[in-house]
Amino acid sequence: MDVSSDPYLPYDGGGDNIPLRELHKRGTHYTMTNGGSINSSTHLLDLLDEPIPGVGTYDDFHTIDWVREKCKDRERHRRINSKKKESAWEMAKSLYDAWSGWLVVTLTGLASGALAGLIDIAADWMTDLKEGICLDALWFNHEQCCWGSNKTTFEERDKCPQWKTWAELIIGQAEGPGSYIMNYIMYIFWALSFAFLAVSLVKVFAPYACGSGIPEIKTILSGFIIRGYLGKWTLMIKTITLVLAVASGLSLGKEGPLVHVACCCGNIFSYLFPKYSTNEAKKREVLSAASAAGVSVAFGAPIGGVLFSLEEVSYYFPLKTLWRSFFAALVAAFVLRSINPFGNSRLVLFYVEYHTPWYLFELFPFILLGVFGGLWGAFFIRANIAWCRRRKSTKFGKYPVLEVIIVAAVTAVIAFPNPYTRLNTSELIKQLFTDCGPLESSSLCDYRDDMNASKIVDIPDRPAGTGVYSAIWQLCLALIFKIIMTVFTFGIKVPSGLFIPSMAIGAIAGRIVGIAVEQLAYYHHDWFIFKEWCEVGADCITPGLYAMVGAAACLGGVTRMTVSLVVIVFELTGGLEYIVPLMAAVMTSKWVGDAFGREGIYEAHIRLNGYPFLDAKEEFTHTTLAADVMRPRRSDPPLAVLTQDNMTVEDIENLINETSYNGFPVIMSKESQRLVGFALRRDLTIAIESARKKQEGIVGSSRVCFAQHTPSLPAESPRPLKLRSILDMSPFTVTDHTPMEIVVDIFRKLGLRQCLVTHNGRLLGIITKKDILRHMAQTANQDPASIMFN
Repeated sequence: MDVSSDPYLPYDGGGDNIPLRELHKRGTHYTMTNGGSINSSTHLLDLLDEPIPGVGTYDDFHTIDWVREKCKDRERHRRINSKKKESAWEMAKSLYDAWSGWLVVTLTGLASGALAGLIDIAADWMTDLKEGICLDALWFNHEQCCWGSNKTTFEERDKCPQWKTWAELIIGQAEGPGSYIMNYIMYIFWALSFAFLAVSLVKVFAPYACGSGIPEIKTILSGFIIRGYLGKWTLMIKTITLVLAVASGLSLGKEGPLVHVACCCGNIFSYLFPKYSTNEAKKREVLSAASAAGVSVAFGAPIGGVLFSLEEVSYYFPLKTLWRSFFAALVAAFVLRSINPFGNSRLVLFYVEYHTPWYLFELFPFILLGVFGGLWGAFFIRANIAWCRRRKSTKFGKYPVLEVIIVAAVTAVIAFPNPYTRLNTSELIKQLFTDCGPLESSSLCDYRDDMNASKIVDIPDRPAGTGVYSAIWQLCLALIFKIIMTVFTFGIKVPSGLFIPSMAIGAIAGRIVGIAVEQLAYYHHDWFIFKEWCEVGADCITPGLYAMVGAAACLGGVTRMTVSLVVIVFELTGGLEYIVPLMAAVMTSKWVGDAFGREGIYEAHIRLNGYPFLDAKEEFTHTTLAADVMRPRRSDPPLAVLTQDNMTVEDIENLINETSYNGFPVIMSKESQRLVGFALRRDLTIAIESARKKQEGIVGSSRVCFAQHTPSLPAESPRPLKLRSILDMSPFTVTDHTPMEIVVDIFRKLGLRQCLVTHNGRLLGIITKKDILRHMAQTANQDPASIMFN
């Protein structure tokens, strides 16, 4: 090869060394265009190895390449370690890098705790605003308003002159039908106002702020990109609208959305640290810790939060993420405890203190509650998914504001007459969990008792009074109302959690069962099942415990959580000695629910939305091979590929414009079909654009070269474009006879986006994550076209 006829040799390998004795042969032309010195030419050769800006980033609704991100992070770590002994500044940078993980989770924990406290206080105040207002201090809710009053009585401790209902303010009547109707109208007015404001804010400013957010968080943690889902607008609007949605009295909770709020905080803070802002896989470690902090502040359950993140939402959970999740949950819980939003100096939402142990016989009703929880979960998932699918496929889905207004109106109209549905759902659960002590004045504790009962700490089992029977009827109506309304409420366009409504349904059912068992034990204490352990005049049965077990069972039936749920419930209530009943009920509800369908509500919504999520809990048992799933199929056009060194810039641009694939295998030649590597569509586009702007002589007819050495070109040919730096030289490959069971496992455990199929080293086809999801849908007799996103 005549060196003098090759004016572009410095560009041959993007950094190959050229012997100095060859440089004088390049002629004046070369020296002039490159600054006229050997130093500048060597510098230019170094420049050619510099990364192209934008290469290695991802488009919206695409999956990240976990393997590439991990390699990138290891490379960054090596670079920092190799430099840290050079100077004190490099050493400081290295320490900052090492500590940035702890810093980001600390900031996330602080922000999550502060926002949760703010949401709790605001939601309590606005919920009470539906009923009346505190004239002495407008910012006090009902309970705080009456704290300082000397005029409250024991029976009517919530009535004080400072607190005025709307009827008292507007028509000057505290009692009577006119007062009731006025309060009813104001209740509906405030409920509709709050719901309308919430849905309007979501629709106009942040459409991603609706729903619970947990299905999307799970999908994002599995490596999917949804831009804006964890952004500052979403955070701001979700925080405001969550307060409004809870205050409107809709059958929803704030616990699921708090996980979304915490993850938004984690995402925003991760941009302050280059280690996380430039690496999508590392960012997901922060989001795992943030979701633990979210559950920690939602329930006051730091350990439960860590287990929730591990069991329910995280896809990749290394040991250091476990420690950081633990720390984030601790910080968040500490901040929430400092704010003290419940005013009881406790972190737990529903503190319980039961004085009686549980007995072996009681496992039978506990397991029955587990069965009820599993049946409710299976019914709810099917009914809610059917309704959401109908909303998507009919005109009704085009009017989200109208839907929210209708649901809020129906909820308010039916809820007001029943004291148990009018209550804030968290307050209702608290009442149902509470044991009947001498200080309880609610109708659930209206037992007929002897005059000396108030002197005893453990009040014996007593016959139910008229108040208890009327309370049971009201609770039965409340149960039916909650079941129906929750189906229609979860999925509307306001922030809506599922934890609290599910727990309320379980707590109502549990309390009813508890009272029934208690009365059975009282009237039939001579039966052999009660005789051994329940004496006359003893306190044997605690109805509040049944409510707690029922709440756990129903939440387990809907979400299919097990370990984390039991821990959350005993942290939530402080009922540590009741772990065995909780475990029995939760396990039963999972088994019963799984008999009707293995996926929980979050997985069902992921499938409904068509997110590319490979669930690690699903088993793939079919005997298909990679060759059966790969594309192209027999009827398809041949696979779109790039060749190593005989395609021009124009050829590649045409291929990109004509196809919608996310990447292209690179082969040695069309004849040999030997695999060289894999180039991503986005990287190719960015690299070609960058070369056209920054490198002279790059035109449509320029040869594109992915090889290490540029082939010899005629003297008059335009300058070649070297794109070896964007080529993945080690793409994952399987042979055409690899069982799909193994391929699915590889995709799950390594988080792959695509995998190439070869036969004796020759490229046959490609399998993408979407192909696997379609194949799994087909084998499960589902619609493969439901996998919507790229």
